[in-house]
Amino acid sequence: MTRSRTGPDRRPAPQGHPLPPAPRLRPSDIARVGLVGMRSRPTRAVLSALGIAIGIAAMVAVLGISNAGQADLLHRIGRLGTNLLTVSPGRNLFGENAKLPLNSVEMVGRIGPVDSVTATAALPEVTVRRTDRIDPLAGGGIGVSAARTDLLPTVGGSVHRGVYLNAATSRYPSVVLGSLAAARLGVDEPGRQVYLGDRWFTVIGVLRPVELAPELDRSALVGWEAARSLLGFDGHPTTVYERSAEEAVEDVRGVLAATVDPENPHNVRVSRPSDALEAQLAAKSAFTSLFLGLGAVALLVGGVGVANTMVISVLERRPEIGLRRSLGAGRGHIRLQFLAESVALSGLGGTVGVLLGALITVGWSTWQGWPPVLPPEVLLGGLAAAAFIGTAAGLYPASQAARLAPTRALSAV
Repeated sequence: MTRSRTGPDRRPAPQGHPLPPAPRLRPSDIARVGLVGMRSRPTRAVLSALGIAIGIAAMVAVLGISNAGQADLLHRIGRLGTNLLTVSPGRNLFGENAKLPLNSVEMVGRIGPVDSVTATAALPEVTVRRTDRIDPLAGGGIGVSAARTDLLPTVGGSVHRGVYLNAATSRYPSVVLGSLAAARLGVDEPGRQVYLGDRWFTVIGVLRPVELAPELDRSALVGWEAARSLLGFDGHPTTVYERSAEEAVEDVRGVLAATVDPENPHNVRVSRPSDALEAQLAAKSAFTSLFLGLGAVALLVGGVGVANTMVISVLERRPEIGLRRSLGAGRGHIRLQFLAESVALSGLGGTVGVLLGALITVGWSTWQGWPPVLPPEVLLGGLAAAAFIGTAAGLYPASQAARLAPTRALSAV
């Protein structure tokens, strides 16, 4: 190898004899000398790269799964629509529960942009049990509500088994169970009977989960007329569901309270169910930040492991360093060799981590039925983070190796 004439090793040349140009390492030379330590100590290299791999895999998987979950949630919100508004009673000036007017549905239906409107009414005094032998207080969190026959199209619900209420069945002791209510009552098929209040009702249908109206999942729904005649229902709705054109949602929202109850609009609460789904998206983003922090800690620990490995490597390879210096390698060459080895270790861990994180993301997304989303910037960011950690971890060991004098390094043989 040609003797280096760079940096502190440059000595003044005799007069009339100019120094030869300083030798430079080609990229292939840097890669070759940087892989010497990894090839000679493969077990140590793998264990050092493992910490980096775990940190990168955790960060890629967290970001990938988060993006997949967000894409699925945004798709669901788009499919369900953001144009459903709900109206419910608030509290009056005396702190008592207010009531929506009897004609609330008809009043909302008069608003021009409204496409459909329906309502339910909770019957808190009525319990639902599988048999009349069960304690009425053991309701299992299932509520009983009166429902109109046009409920499902407005809230985006559908029947899983059986049929929904119609003009005929809504007058008789028939009941439709939400998905959770059916599971808690142990009723999975229509035709069974359940005990509502003080009489038997026949189950005619079981609903699928209703994402924009989850309160229906844990409800037993009876017809509006049957609730009046059989369960003492007073006719006041407790929740009005309304759909309008997307571009008119905010305008309708602004006039709903005054339309439902012109005399006491402050007693009316208006909400949009899709806001709850968007809140879930924000909550998931918060958890993503937490898991990213944990992944960064793992990556930092991996970087410390690489730095420790490089320090030990410098101590063990002092004779090699002294020999290379004696043959003409400059301090810059030694520094570059150990820095390249540190970056190669981290790069190996980063590559494995990115592949592992991608596999975890695809596997989890497939299992959940989400669209697998792997943004290229996440994958490239994982490799860049590994390279940065490798550079930072190798700076000190590389500098220590470059400072070793040839005679002192060779004396360690």
